[in-house]
Amino acid sequence: MAKAKKTAKKAAPKKAAAKKTAAPKKAVAAKKTAAPKKAATKRKPNMAFMKPLTPSTNLAAVVGAAPLARTEVVKKLWAYIKKNNLQDSKNRRNINADDKLMPIFGKKQVSMFEMTKLVSKHLKG
Repeated sequence: MAKAKKTAKKAAPKKAAAKKTAAPKKAVAAKKTAAPKKAATKRKPNMAFMKPLTPSTNLAAVVGAAPLARTEVVKKLWAYIKKNNLQDSKNRRNINADDKLMPIFGKKQVSMFEMTKLVSKHLKG
C-alpha cells in the first residue's frame, strides 16, 4: 500500500522562467553600433613562409631546383598534381603518388594535410 501512494502522486513540472524583456537587447545593439570600427589593415605575411628554401633532388624533379618559398613549393606541387590528375577520384583530399612523387611521399596515397608535412622534410634552409 505504501508503494501505491509514492507512485500515484508525482510532482508537477515547474513552469519555464519568464522570457527577458526586449529592452536589454536594444541596449546591447546600441552598444555594438556605437563602438568605433577598427580600420581595415592589410595582413602581413609570416616571413618564415616567405624564406627561400632549397628543395631536395627528389622534390626538385617536380618543382624545380631553384630556392623557393614554402608557399611557392606547395603551389607548384598542386599545379603538378592537377596537371597529372593525381587527386583521388572518390576522395579529392587524397593524392595518389606517381613515379616522381613516390620518393617524396614514401607511400602510394597521402592526404592533402599529410602532404605538406612530408614535403617540408625535403626542404633545406
